[in-house]
Amino acid sequence: MDAKESIMVVGLDVGTECVKAVVLRGDGTIAGTSIVPTSGYFQDCIRQATRRALAEAKAEPDVIQATCVTGFGAACAPAATMTVTEASCHARAGFHYKGAPITIIDIGGREPKSIKVGEGGRPLTVRTVRKCAVGVGTFLMFAARHLDVHPTRLMDLAVSAEEPAVIGGYCSVFAEVEVIERLRDGATAESIALGCMYAVAERIMELGTLEGRVFATGGVCEYFPGVVRALAERTGIEIDVLPAPITSAALGAGLFALDAVLERP
Repeated sequence: MDAKESIMVVGLDVGTECVKAVVLRGDGTIAGTSIVPTSGYFQDCIRQATRRALAEAKAEPDVIQATCVTGFGAACAPAATMTVTEASCHARAGFHYKGAPITIIDIGGREPKSIKVGEGGRPLTVRTVRKCAVGVGTFLMFAARHLDVHPTRLMDLAVSAEEPAVIGGYCSVFAEVEVIERLRDGATAESIALGCMYAVAERIMELGTLEGRVFATGGVCEYFPGVVRALAERTGIEIDVLPAPITSAALGAGLFALDAVLERP
């Protein structure tokens, strides 16, 4: 048996909206994944996500040789053997999929960021927008609640709109107020949903000029692909989405954990 065949590691991305877990085999292929909505204590969500990913991988906890964690709640995973920044994890996952230097736009629960990825998946530069009291993903969840649809249905509303309602992108808190104001003024749910997509795109445009091949990742891309479409329309550049964007950072974390195991003497 090849030594790599017996290796299994875990990558965790502990985000503000979801905890993502990925189990990797020694050859870098994915054996199991899990996404658990963040609620209550991060520690409980981490245990639940890890347990589900291991069940999908048909693996017992004692076979895991390393666990790497990233994300907002990374400090709540005391069993992790290493911690890596979100930018590094997204960069590593992007290079894993594309095998070449690219630019990544991470659109998750908090502030979006652009990551210029170099050879080997190393992040060369990382740019973020202004911090806001409410992150992008949280704003879209708020909009879905006030439009009385499940978050995954917000996109269905947006694609059927004739034109977007005016929702400002400068501040997510102000944008939330504007969602309620547009409802008061009688705007359709469809136009408000599309306006929210454009508002997020405007906020991402604060990152500045995007160079090279551009790929988007993060939970917003998974559940609200209209944001990427609106951003491509506004910038005039082609933007693709990485595979399984919501688990991208967890995959990158898993790859770092795998590196650590393979480098052991």
